[in-house]
Amino acid sequence: MSSSDRSLHDSVRLLYEGRSKRATRFRYALLVFDVASIVFFLATATLPLTPAILVADILVAAVIGVDFLCRLWIAENRLRHLRQFYVLVDVLVLASLLAVPVLGQGWAVLRLLRALRLVHSYHLLRDLRRDWRFFRLHEDAILAAVNLLVFIFAMTALVHLLRGGREPGLNTYVDALYFTVTTLTTTGYGDILMDSGTGRLLAVGIMIVGVGLFLRLARTIFVPAKVRHKCPECGLLKHDPDAIHCKHCGIELKIETEGAQ
Repeated sequence: MSSSDRSLHDSVRLLYEGRSKRATRFRYALLVFDVASIVFFLATATLPLTPAILVADILVAAVIGVDFLCRLWIAENRLRHLRQFYVLVDVLVLASLLAVPVLGQGWAVLRLLRALRLVHSYHLLRDLRRDWRFFRLHEDAILAAVNLLVFIFAMTALVHLLRGGREPGLNTYVDALYFTVTTLTTTGYGDILMDSGTGRLLAVGIMIVGVGLFLRLARTIFVPAKVRHKCPECGLLKHDPDAIHCKHCGIELKIETEGAQ
């Protein structure tokens, strides 16, 4: 690698992993793009494929592709990087964006898997903890809510793709979303049923995983929040807000506060 390539490589790596204000703004911009792309995918999931939507898909795919290549370029171990779950999600989303013009808008629901990338970067989490007091105080609840919403969107996409038009009453994306939410909450109105073995296994998966995520969100809301402070002795990360000793090793703690709990 030449000196100019090395310099460019280091500059890109610092954007993704550095602690400067420029790097922080860049990661926030990526977060905004992720949210905007998910909103766009939700808004167009059930619309017919028009030239405007196709152009927008190409632009979004271009940004995702550049981001994917940059992350791959700066990765220390590229093979291990490619095996990461969220990287595979990006590959699937890119494939769905490229496949829609050929295979039809029915495959567009796979784009909603892009939601799986939300707030799962160590560097982005560090930025949010540093810059937003609300996030620091409610991090567990926010992440639990994001995980639940991401699961709902991802499962809705799979239900619509795998069983849409094949099960009674399951014809549109809204039907798939309705079925996913009623199944996850175990409400079970019964107006949309899975008659096939594949559909019923899918419903079982939604109930098992979804109920767990829902209970986790409820727990983070109603159970008193913990304070993130690494114990210098044993490394325990979370403590009660008024803790003066580590519950694990007993060492005295000096937890920084902002004057109120």
